[in-house]
Amino acid sequence: MVQIPKSPTPSSPAPRSVPTSADVARLAGVSRATVSYVLNNTSAVRISEPTRRRVHQAAKELGYVPHAAARSLRAGHSRMVLMPAPAVPAGPLYSQFLNELQWALGRLDYTVVQYGTVGVHGDEAARAWAELRPVAVLVPGAGLGPRGVAVLKRSGARAVVTFGPESVEGAHALLMDHEGVGHAAGTHLYARGRRRIGVVVPEEPGLEFFSRPRLAGVRGALAGTAATVAELPLAYEEESAARLAASWRELDLDAVFAYNDEYAMLLMRALQDEGIRIPGETAVIGADDLMLGRLLRPRLSTVHIELPSGRDLAELVDRAVRDPGAAPETHKVLGASVVHRDSS
Repeated sequence: MVQIPKSPTPSSPAPRSVPTSADVARLAGVSRATVSYVLNNTSAVRISEPTRRRVHQAAKELGYVPHAAARSLRAGHSRMVLMPAPAVPAGPLYSQFLNELQWALGRLDYTVVQYGTVGVHGDEAARAWAELRPVAVLVPGAGLGPRGVAVLKRSGARAVVTFGPESVEGAHALLMDHEGVGHAAGTHLYARGRRRIGVVVPEEPGLEFFSRPRLAGVRGALAGTAATVAELPLAYEEESAARLAASWRELDLDAVFAYNDEYAMLLMRALQDEGIRIPGETAVIGADDLMLGRLLRPRLSTVHIELPSGRDLAELVDRAVRDPGAAPETHKVLGASVVHRDSS
């Protein structure tokens, strides 16, 4: 009986060993402590630029990256900054602010992680965030209360920062003055001779935290005058804008503050399709000062919003992490100024 020899089973390649800081130190010709100082951006120890370059080149050649968990153990806390994803779509202005903030935190050696908020809210959301043991949590909008702040701090969060219309007990706060945005728009329209003013209030859930204060700001600007204010619900859809535009002459409005530039562009196009002259029959103003608004004809008037710089907020987070016992800071931000163009 002839036996056919079995083909040798191909052996799996041996797993490559994970490079360590000792490997980087040997290749760069420095101590492990120097590698740690360089790769962790330690400012307390002066390291020459040639040495820094050698360490970075050795780490790149070996494919070495610092171990976040080990670094956290040495420091006694993580370097993770958690940012819950906004419950509503972030506009271009807000997205730009978040990108700048993430870059600035990265320069300070923090790792920014965004956490989805679908299905969790308030204290339940805070418990979910706490499970990740972040060193800081930045919470946009509303929805976090004092109990949630306490849960995060007990889990090791050294800094909790909220940015929204109201402060929360125990947390640092950036108070966003959305009422001031509406006030600026209302004052501008009144100064342009408009007396029957509509204010778009988006129907999308979650935006009421921003739209209601803006509506209140317009009403405050026109209080004590003969001008009237009409609340205009509008979904961010062409069909919704077309329905509103079709009833425009019945509404008898001569101006509209359309919440922001995106809603203003949506409504202005629908009004023009109905043959309504802008600004002849109706003045239009938005907010955010987006580039697209400058490209429209007529060019869109807007409220320019001055957000805090990402670098300033990153430095606030870093101060709070370094001194978790300090009293919470409260800063009022969101300066608003009108940019007058052709649409008003």
